[in-house]
Amino acid sequence: MADKKRDRDKQGHDAERRQQNRDTATELERWGETEPAVPPDVLAEFETELEAVRFPATGAELVAAIGDHELQSVDGSYSVDALLPETAGETFDSPTAVRVQVQRPAVAAAMKPVVEASKTLSNVEFSWTQRKAYEKTFQALKAIDADDNDEGVEAISDWIVEWIHTNEQLPRSRDVRRQAAKFCRTNGYQVRSDEWLGI
Repeated sequence: MADKKRDRDKQGHDAERRQQNRDTATELERWGETEPAVPPDVLAEFETELEAVRFPATGAELVAAIGDHELQSVDGSYSVDALLPETAGETFDSPTAVRVQVQRPAVAAAMKPVVEASKTLSNVEFSWTQRKAYEKTFQALKAIDADDNDEGVEAISDWIVEWIHTNEQLPRSRDVRRQAAKFCRTNGYQVRSDEWLGI
């Protein structure tokens, strides 16, 4: 019986890894659409820095190796340690995965404390699909309040972290979207019902 459960778990993890690879490929194909605020030449230079890192690498290993490296974006300068979760529980399979993470610095900076907080929970898995939903919410907020220093992105990141510490679980992606929509409406931003935040 235990062997069957182990096989099912393995199949589930394999399916999730395949989905991660597809999502990474999709992100790379679409990286010019919304933010990527880090220009391609800066990302190319950053990838040169990553050659010194052995993959797969944890977030903690990457921060230790290249955390002080600065990435120039259209919004300003970000150090790598402000964008990558500093935890051994977060693993990056390749330089491409790191590049996808840092090319949208506002989203990466918002996800860093969320991922770190999620690693304090026992027996809770932060699934790839849930993570992508959180990121999509941050991207939508970034698009809405691009001129307001990412106030909405930071507010929802803080809300998720507080939720994790208070409830000792991850909020559902629907709850995150609902809270983001509430923030937008409270601050005078229109959210249409056919948009991601229109919930």
